[in-house]
Amino acid sequence: MLQLDTTYEELVEEKLDQADSSLDTREGSILFNAFAINSIEIIQMLQTIIANSNEAFADTASRPNLIKRAAERGLKPLVATKARLRGIFNINVDIGARFSLDNLNYVVIDKIADLEFVLECETVGDIGNQYLGTLIPIDYIDGLTTAELVEVLVPGEDEEDTEVFRARYFDSFDSEAFGGNRKDYKDKVNSLPGVGGVRVYRAWNGGGTVKLVIINSQFEQPTQTLVDDVQFAVDPLEAQGEGIGIAPIDHIVSVFGVDETPIDITLNITYQNGWSWADIEANVHTVIDDYFRELAEEWAKASTYEEDHAGLIVRISQIEIRLLGVAGVIDIADTVLNGGTSNVAIDKESIPKRGVVIG
Repeated sequence: MLQLDTTYEELVEEKLDQADSSLDTREGSILFNAFAINSIEIIQMLQTIIANSNEAFADTASRPNLIKRAAERGLKPLVATKARLRGIFNINVDIGARFSLDNLNYVVIDKIADLEFVLECETVGDIGNQYLGTLIPIDYIDGLTTAELVEVLVPGEDEEDTEVFRARYFDSFDSEAFGGNRKDYKDKVNSLPGVGGVRVYRAWNGGGTVKLVIINSQFEQPTQTLVDDVQFAVDPLEAQGEGIGIAPIDHIVSVFGVDETPIDITLNITYQNGWSWADIEANVHTVIDDYFRELAEEWAKASTYEEDHAGLIVRISQIEIRLLGVAGVIDIADTVLNGGTSNVAIDKESIPKRGVVIG
């Protein structure tokens, strides 16, 4: 009997078994060849049926059909955005002036203060966050001697990954976003350019007030520029509670950036022969930074009331286990965090940041 997982060989064998025993069914015979050709066509149709069936369900659909299915719930993939960065010049440059750095081009879009400007990367995506340094003017600018890109103000983001979008689609069934409830705030704020996560607190400053604490899409403390952008999009300060932004009318919303808690670390490392702290320091910093980024991503993924009110914990065991994988390290013990020998619990509105590390 034909099944979804039936193979070509199984189908041919089944047909041959049903043939009259007086007929020649050897490979190459007329009957065998007829069965083989027919079986190929049936298997091809079977594969088409399977493919079409997979496209009908969100857990197996390709990106185009997943987008169609998600549209039925009012969802669409987050589009790629352009990074905005802060540049410092020795003179005031014109809005629209273009510069290059590495393989990317940037355009001046706004003035912050004398000699300070906002530049937008002309290429969309995360790549716009990756370079800081000396800018080269694309067209000659009289009197320009120094031009530096010094800070990412609003991170650029790549188009939402298919599997991330698929997970967000299924998450949408867990709770309904409606009229300024917790999920509504999270969905809409997370869709804003540069935002990587948000925690929501009700009545933080009296009835009708809502506090939003955001992290940027690089899972770092956001700049004031990004905080201001989100504030304007959600509930502009000049008309708070009027329902002009995303927030419902009568919701007075205040937006803050996540805090950073410095974690000073003292390590007791047993080195391999010939190795010293100077040899491994850079790798140790990378390992610690990667761990703290994982914690920041965990902070950003909070989706429930309980998760919004839970703080992160920096664990000594996690640091030691990870550092055992660093070349030159034989053993590690008695790690001290912020002067103590216990794990460090961080406030619910904060993420860890590497402080002084002593090896």
